[in-house]
Amino acid sequence: MFKNKDIFSPYIIIVAIIAYLLMAYVAFHYKIRGLNFPSPISIIYISIGSLFYILGVLTSSNLKSSLSPKVKIEFSHRYEPLLLIIAILSIILVAWNLYNVGGIPLFSGYLKAKALTGIWFISYLLFLLSINLLLARFKKDYYYGLFILGLTLFALTGYRTTTVVILLSVLINLYYTRNIPLRQLTIIGILTISLTIIIGYIAVKSIEWQHWTLNPIELFFYRAGYTLTVFDRLIQFEGATRGKLLYSTLTGFLTSTDPRIIVGTTVLGYKHSSTSTIFGPATLDFGFFAMIIQMFIIGLILGLLHTIQKIKKDFFTALYAIILAHTLVWIETGPTDLVVWIFYLMAVAVIIKEACHESGRRS
Repeated sequence: MFKNKDIFSPYIIIVAIIAYLLMAYVAFHYKIRGLNFPSPISIIYISIGSLFYILGVLTSSNLKSSLSPKVKIEFSHRYEPLLLIIAILSIILVAWNLYNVGGIPLFSGYLKAKALTGIWFISYLLFLLSINLLLARFKKDYYYGLFILGLTLFALTGYRTTTVVILLSVLINLYYTRNIPLRQLTIIGILTISLTIIIGYIAVKSIEWQHWTLNPIELFFYRAGYTLTVFDRLIQFEGATRGKLLYSTLTGFLTSTDPRIIVGTTVLGYKHSSTSTIFGPATLDFGFFAMIIQMFIIGLILGLLHTIQKIKKDFFTALYAIILAHTLVWIETGPTDLVVWIFYLMAVAVIIKEACHESGRRS
């Protein structure tokens, strides 16, 4: 059934949004921690935002002929030692960051807050790119060992998002570069979901100033319901932050401002880190029309990059896998991570370069 299907095409985002809404429905139906169904307007916003995402992907299909170079450019072997050094350096950096924290952040909310440093940011950025490039181009088994080691260290920092993105990006990467069968794909997918549940549960239970009575499965569904509830309330404050979320996303490490704290303070009325779905931050910052423009652009970029990577592979597949993985996670967290913006800017640069190259070749 799925043999000839491109499972990780940009349309997987729509499938994931529907799945997320169904997870939230379970939380609302069973009233986990008193959650109530959101208003219809939030579902309308999500539906329209998803529609504009699809329009962005469809628009990218119409531009396919101008971004389909006939010649495939190989990623040179001379870059392999450099990428290996970068991957090892990033692992050393994240290990050094854990050492400086003085414990394992996964088991302490205080240590988890301390672990989010510039060293952590650089190590994550370097590891995510280097390990995906190594696995995309150079088929050597010991690179899987580096991947597992890095994944473990980042999991110990207690940040569920980074762990899931590393695992998910590698899964998407291998899907396109190794043609892994559906059975293995399913196993890795189940592993990713299980890891998400386990790390999320341990991290939440380890927050010293919070007390949770939910079991891991209840917490998994509750997160979806809670995030959708935040978005539902957020609509009442449409445009209220006037760019503060975007500014804090781009300058967070300089100002020590967490965009999710801004969401919680504005929407809930007290200082609390809150996710608001992929549709939330743009709506809170600039309003409904900014949100649909954002969704169109995301669909357009993913669609164009997907077209390029299917032909040119290597670097382009690694970049697509990273961006798609982060965008899937954005469905819950929202686009409030600087590292993802950096990768999106890289994608825009790649797309422009390929368009100019093809235009010059034809002329």
